[in-house]
This record gives sequence, structure tokens and C-alpha cells, in this order.
Amino acid sequence: MANEVCFSTIDKKIPWSLQTYREQGGYDVWQRVLKQKTKPDEIIAEVKASNLRGRGGAGFPTGLKWSFMPRSAPGQKFVVCNSDEGEPGTCKDRDILRFNPHAIIEGMAIAGYTLGATLGYNYIRGEFWEPYERFEAALAEARAAGLLGRNILGSGVDFELHSHLGGGAYICGEETALLESIEGKKGQPRFKPPFPASYGLFGRPTTINNTESFASIPYILRNGGPWFAKLGKPNNGGTKLFSVSGHVNKPGNFEVAMGTPFSELLALAGGVRDGHKLKAVIPGGSSTPVMPADVIMDCTMDYDSLAKAGSMLGAGSVIVMDDSTCMVRALARMSHFYYEESCGQCTPCREGTGWLARVIHRIEHGHGKNEDLDLLDDVADKIQGRTICGLGDAAAMPVASFIKHFRAEFQYHIDHKKCMVGGV
Repeated sequence: MANEVCFSTIDKKIPWSLQTYREQGGYDVWQRVLKQKTKPDEIIAEVKASNLRGRGGAGFPTGLKWSFMPRSAPGQKFVVCNSDEGEPGTCKDRDILRFNPHAIIEGMAIAGYTLGATLGYNYIRGEFWEPYERFEAALAEARAAGLLGRNILGSGVDFELHSHLGGGAYICGEETALLESIEGKKGQPRFKPPFPASYGLFGRPTTINNTESFASIPYILRNGGPWFAKLGKPNNGGTKLFSVSGHVNKPGNFEVAMGTPFSELLALAGGVRDGHKLKAVIPGGSSTPVMPADVIMDCTMDYDSLAKAGSMLGAGSVIVMDDSTCMVRALARMSHFYYEESCGQCTPCREGTGWLARVIHRIEHGHGKNEDLDLLDDVADKIQGRTICGLGDAAAMPVASFIKHFRAEFQYHIDHKKCMVGGV
């Protein structure tokens, strides 16, 4: 996460260790909160002032979300970290778990204190074995140092934190399906309301945030909410980790200020691979609408700019496609993914994702019909907004946007029974 320390100053050490984290000021905020008995309302006010918006994809203001928790309610309350990073194109949370796990622990501990919760869970994607082991080791270090557990540092404050390894289901990235999974049930989304803030894990008040969101909390409270807000732009505070993949020369995770022009982020990733031109970009993971090159090049990387241009920032999962890309083939792969990952609970999603996948598959393989494009639009429209969770929307939005911006390419497949680009 962003701070004033250059990584090169610690590259000869173990960056994920407690020692390294503490040398950079780690846990100073947590200790100060415990010593001074900081008022929870003051902490929430700082988080609100930071303009931190949820880094998991929805972009909901974190401070506002914290204010929903009924802190005075009797009985157990929970904080839960959503580290079930399953969105295609996203790999930022994995690296926070690998290289800066103590920032997550400190952020969750502060959240627990603020929200009146004495127990937390970090739900980690099942395939993330190395990050899981790294986080478990960090938990052991924090417990041994007296930073977790009962009566932490003699403060009278209790907070315990556990990892929970998921089973690799994409649907468990949805927060209520995640809660069902922790409870040992089949990972399926719940009807809302009631919302997790009032009826969450084991029926108790629960606040759920993304990995990057929790990891940002110590830096916000160390330097102040306004400091974090100024790193970004109005309504889009701070820095953000972007996973840039696809047809770029240097794919990877890049931390830049919210509001950074897309052209600058693309340059950090080495630009479009040599000998090719930019064709399209999916800016927030495969579930967000695709954007043609001429549209995305005028955008800045923040929630408001991308929404105004017709897409979403999502989790900051930037998939770059150059002029060799067959848009029909790309959409066919995405649609098959959402068909496979639907939990089957809602009829529009269970049946609709199958329709989308099959129709796009037949267009891709030379069996498309002229009425197929209107059929795809119609099916996508009947899925969107008609399911318990957002997976139906996630399947429908790419279909609608691909056809909107690249309809001629789909029509060429139908008319000529082959691809117009022949790329990869």
C-alpha cells in the first residue's frame, strides 16, 4: 500500500515480516488507538474524510458502510475481510496478502475496535495457498507480539482474527454467499434485506470489506483522512492498485492515484505489445462493460469517470486487448465462465447464462443466425436486475457492451462463418 517509504529500502529484508512492517511504522496506529481509547466516532469520521471507496468492485464509501453497524447492539459482532479474489483479470489482493499481510491485520483490528466486534475472519480464495500460508504466518507473529487476542497490550480490548480458506467458487466473492460459506453452508447469496450490518455472520451484525480497503485503514489513520483524499480526486480518495493484464509489454500490479489518466497507467505497463494497436479495454474485470480504444483513452481511472463513459472501475482489473483480438472469441470465453460459475439459485441467471454462452459459442463456430444478436440483447436485458446477487448482471453487461461497440465484428462472423481478424 501507499506510504512514504520506498520499497528499495527494505528489499534486502523480508517485506511481509512483522519486523519489517513495524520498522515502517506498522501497528503504531493500532497501539495509539488502544492506549488513547480513541473514540470510534472519530475513527469513522477520518475514514469518511478519506473518501475511501470499497476496493472490491462496488465502490461503496467505506466510512459510510462502517456507520451502518449497530455498535451498541448487545452480543457478538464480526468484521469480515473478503479476500476471495475471483474476478478474471484481478490479482491485486493476492499480492497484498503475500507482501503486506500485517496491514490487513492492523486494518481489521482497528475496524473491530471501532465497530464493537471482537472477532474477525479473512475469507481467502481457495486457490491462494501461498497467500493463505503467508497470512497465517503473519497472524502467528501478531499474536506472539500481543497485538491480537484478549486484553491486547493491557488495554482491556479483545480482538481475535482467523483465516477461512474458501473452496474456489466465484460466487463466494458475493458477500452474503461468503458468509454462508464461512457458516459451513453451500455458498449461495442471501436475499437482502436484511443486510449483513444487521443480520450477517451467524445472524449477528457484520461489516464486510475488501482486502485492499482494510489494508488502507492504517495509512489513513496515520496521516489523516484529508491526506488520503488529496492523493486522489473528489469522491475518489487515495491511491488504488490496478491489475493490468492482456496485450501489454509489462503486465502486473500498479499503484497509482485515483484519477490517473488511463494513458499513464498503460504506459506503466509498458504500453500495448510491440507491433500492435489498442483495440479495446475492460477496465474493471471481466464483469464490467468493454470500452473501445478511443473512449478509454479519454478517461481517468476512477469510479466517476468510467461510469460517465459507460463502464465501471470495478476492482481495477484492466484487461487490454490489441488489434489482433477476436471480440467474439473473447466474449465466448467470458460467457462460458459465468455460465459455469452461476450458483443456479435464480432462474434468470441459471438459464440465461446458458443461453448467452450457447448462442455466442455458435456464432464463434460459424453457426450464427441473423437474429442471434437481437436474441443476445434480449436475454441479457431479461437477466439484468432480476437476480438475488450481481452475477447475473456480471454475465449480461459484457454481452450487451461487446455487441454495442463491436456489432460489425459479430455480424461478420454470422455472415462469413469466420473471424474478421484471425488473431489471438
